[in-house]
This record gives sequence, structure tokens and C-alpha cells, in this order.
Amino acid sequence: MSFLNELILHIETATKICSVGLSEGGELLNCIDRDPEDYIHGEYLTLFIQEILDKSHKTLNELNAISVSIGPGSYTGLRIGLAVAKGLCYGLNIPIISIETLDSLLQIGKQKYLNDTLCAVIDARRMEVYSKIKSPQGNLLSDASATIVEDHSFSFCEPFICFGDGAEKLIELWSNRSVIIDKDIKLSASGQVQLALEKYRNQVFDGLAYLKPMYLKEFKIG
Repeated sequence: MSFLNELILHIETATKICSVGLSEGGELLNCIDRDPEDYIHGEYLTLFIQEILDKSHKTLNELNAISVSIGPGSYTGLRIGLAVAKGLCYGLNIPIISIETLDSLLQIGKQKYLNDTLCAVIDARRMEVYSKIKSPQGNLLSDASATIVEDHSFSFCEPFICFGDGAEKLIELWSNRSVIIDKDIKLSASGQVQLALEKYRNQVFDGLAYLKPMYLKEFKIG
């Protein structure tokens, strides 16, 4: 197995955002991010994969692995992304690499906020979110969980930066707290690049037959 210039395809479909990235040796070659009003994964995901390969002058047969977001997130989106990734990996006989969606989102946030506590949140409807929190040093403060958000939620780790598609509905609720809500940080396949490369080089792969989406169904009060 070659550990030089690994060509990895990255698939992100955990939310309404449909995103596909392609990296080589840990460097992002191209990324397609679409944030429509409704889910388009079933119709456009395979088209985006071909488009990004064409833009990068690469072919499916050159891929060394495929990474895919496994949740938490949209049931439908996760199933579509995983099904496409599994089908390609099976046909190409290459490994599949699972990436927790909140870890990918935290990677994106870290690129902007290097020295802050980061709280990644994905919308789970109403006042519910999927969340994960890390310290500036990268230590886990709160593992991935489904939370019913209240005005004092996650107060133990203030001050912190909150971002993701579940953050906007918290602006008014947390207006008097030491929390910065950044609406500009969005989920993207680009957040998987370094996580996938590390797993690839450590040969941490998933079984095609057993890999399933990560659903966090039971909500707790934050």
C-alpha cells in the first residue's frame, strides 16, 4: 500500500449540503459544495463525483480510498452517501474510511479559530442539535450527543465558538452568554481531508458489509 500522494475521494451528505472533495497526499485538489433549499444528494452526488474527477484530471481507477461522512445527521442523506461510497469501493476494490460528521465540522472550524474552544452543532429540528465540543488543545470536552438546547447549555466550557447549521437558531437564545456564533462556517467534504489521510496511513478501514450511519436518536437536556 502506497503512502505517497494518496488520492482520496471525500463524500459529505449528512445535511442538506451536498459536498464532494478530492485530495492527493493530504492536499485538497478540488471541492464542490452545494447548499440548496432541499436535499439533492440522490440526483446530483454521482454527477458531482464525476465533475470533480474531471476538474482534477483524475479517474475513478486512480483512487486509493474513499472517505464518507457517517453522521450524525439526516437519515436520508447519510444513507445515500454511504450507499454510493460502498458501491464505488466494492467495484474499485479500495478501502472505505468512515468520518464522523462532527469531527469533520470541527476540522473546518479549527482552520479559522486556532486558540478557542470549539462547539460544532448540526441541526436536528426544533431546539435539538447534534453537538461535539473540543478544547483549544484538541481535547474532547463533550462527545457527540443529541441535545435539547436550553439557555444554559454547555455553560461548563464557556467561552466558546459555536458553528454549523444548528448554530443560527441559538443566536437569540444565547445572546447574553460568552459565546460567539459563526454562521459562515459550514460543513464541507474538505473537512475530511486530514482525518481521512491519517486513517489511511494507519490503515484504519471499515468493513463494507458492516459500516452503518451513526444515528444519535435519544436526546438529552443540554
